Amino acid sequence: MTQSYTPAAPTTEDKTLPVIVYVLYFLGLFHGLTMIIGLIIAYASRDAAGPVMASHYTWLIRTFWVGVGAFLLGLLVLLVGLPLSFILIGVPIVVAGGIIMGAAWLVCAIRLIMGVVHLSRDEAYPRPYATIV
Repeated sequence: MTQSYTPAAPTTEDKTLPVIVYVLYFLGLFHGLTMIIGLIIAYASRDAAGPVMASHYTWLIRTFWVGVGAFLLGLLVLLVGLPLSFILIGVPIVVAGGIIMGAAWLVCAIRLIMGVVHLSRDEAYPRPYATIV
C-alpha cells in the first residue's frame, strides 16, 4: 500500500491593502492626514488578515503611535523652550525640541522602509512589537 504525499499549496495573502496603508503613511510623513486614514484601515483590517499581513498591520499601528509619541515629546520640549528663548536661555531647548521632532520623523521613515522591504519579500515582519526599529 503506497500513499502519495502532495504538499499543500502555499497560501498567499492579499497584500494590496497593506501596500495602500504603507503609501498612505509615506504621504502622511509630510502632512499627517493620510497617516490617520492609514491607521484606521490598519486597525480595521488587522483582525481579518492572515498572520503575515497582520504582522505588518501591527507594525504600522505601532509605527504611528511611536511616531506620534516622539513627535509630541519634541513639540512639548520646543514649546517649553519657546518662552524661555526670549531671554536666550531657551534657544538650546528649542533646538533640542526640533531635533527630537526631526528624529521622530526619521524613525518613522526608517520603520516604513523596513516594513516595505519585508512586505516586498512576502515575509511577516519579524518584530512587529518593537519600539524603535
